[in-house]
Amino acid sequence: MDIALPGVLPVLNARAVELAIRFGLAVGARIAPRSVFARKNYFYPDLPKGYQISQYELPVVQGGSLEIALPGDANSATKTVRITRAHLEEDAGKSLHEDFHGMSGIDLNRAGTPLLEIVTEPDLRGAKEAVAYARALHALVRWIEICDGNMQEGSFRCDANVSVRRGGDGKLGTRCEIKNLNSFRFMEKAIEFEAKRQIELLEDGGTVVQETRLYDPDRGETRSMRSKEDAQDYRYFPDPDLLPLVIAPDEVEAIRERMPELPAQKRARYATQFGLSAYDVLLLTESREKAAYFEQLVSEGGTPAKLAANWLNGELASRLNDEGLGFDAVPVAPRRLAALLARIQDGTVSQKAGKDVLAEMWSGAGEADAIIEAKGLKQISDSGAIEKLVDEVLAANARQVEDYRAGKDKAFHSLVGQVMKQSNGKANPAQVNEVLRRKLAG
Repeated sequence: MDIALPGVLPVLNARAVELAIRFGLAVGARIAPRSVFARKNYFYPDLPKGYQISQYELPVVQGGSLEIALPGDANSATKTVRITRAHLEEDAGKSLHEDFHGMSGIDLNRAGTPLLEIVTEPDLRGAKEAVAYARALHALVRWIEICDGNMQEGSFRCDANVSVRRGGDGKLGTRCEIKNLNSFRFMEKAIEFEAKRQIELLEDGGTVVQETRLYDPDRGETRSMRSKEDAQDYRYFPDPDLLPLVIAPDEVEAIRERMPELPAQKRARYATQFGLSAYDVLLLTESREKAAYFEQLVSEGGTPAKLAANWLNGELASRLNDEGLGFDAVPVAPRRLAALLARIQDGTVSQKAGKDVLAEMWSGAGEADAIIEAKGLKQISDSGAIEKLVDEVLAANARQVEDYRAGKDKAFHSLVGQVMKQSNGKANPAQVNEVLRRKLAG
């Protein structure tokens, strides 16, 4: 690509084409055997030539889909999001509004560099789904190593087209595009604000105007940037300086052979090999680092797959999220976590105490066995000791015993809680439940 220096003609970047094909293969798309570059004509200060080299009618990647986990769904549901196309184009420059008082600057360092624009069908409903999709896409492009995913540096950028419609109305409303959202948090806030703005506008009798908007994170609002053009306004025509891109089938197959095991392939293997649910395997393949951690945990540590999945998708994911880290930064190696999970399995510590041990390991306190011993976290599994604790609780809570025998199930949970409290949380919960039920039935 080029930035319109006199006498300089654009040159197609072969590596960019290969990476586009990698993406197409990863989402199950059709790789076009012949695609064409076009000139997209518009004037904006950060576009040196007054046009952008892009692809319009014949993009290199056509169709495909990406599966996402629906956020906050109690049934652990997933959703397939259709991809319309992915096309190669050149990047524009960058307008700098904050660095100059009363003026704007133009940074042309990235102008002319190749990028892949991925366009999605209108399958997403709401800000949280959009963020779930963006996160899944972000993870995929990092997985197949076509992008480092750095949003702050602009390696991965998102535009959100937002429209609203009344319940039961099958026709999509007029859309507004929010440009260059450089964090998932800003994306969610921008979409929520824009949807609310459009709803209020329509309910007040107004109309939504198709336009491009920017998100202001300081004010938490979107604001108008420019009117949004339709395709015909860009006056697309084939670029006279670039020949059509022709990709031979054997080139595609050669790239396919160099691909890593894809998330979808790993999900199918995990489901078959380990008997895990679709939701579990979807979360385990959120990143290559997470999948690698899981595989090391079950292979080297011998941890049951379901237990490993529960801890990776639950406790570890929660801790990493709180600290803004990925699975490449887990401070507890799979071998060390396996030692802790083995102590939960054999009843040495309870699930709750296990989380306390992990917290100590996370901060560098040492190995699981040493922490369990030093903190006195061993679980009481002696049947005689548990029977004694249960007898004491039943004697001191006659009213709750009567309530349980009268059919009030909540009383049983209260009694379990009393026994656990009496044992400082060390009694084996399964044994407590078994002994309590036996004695209450007697």
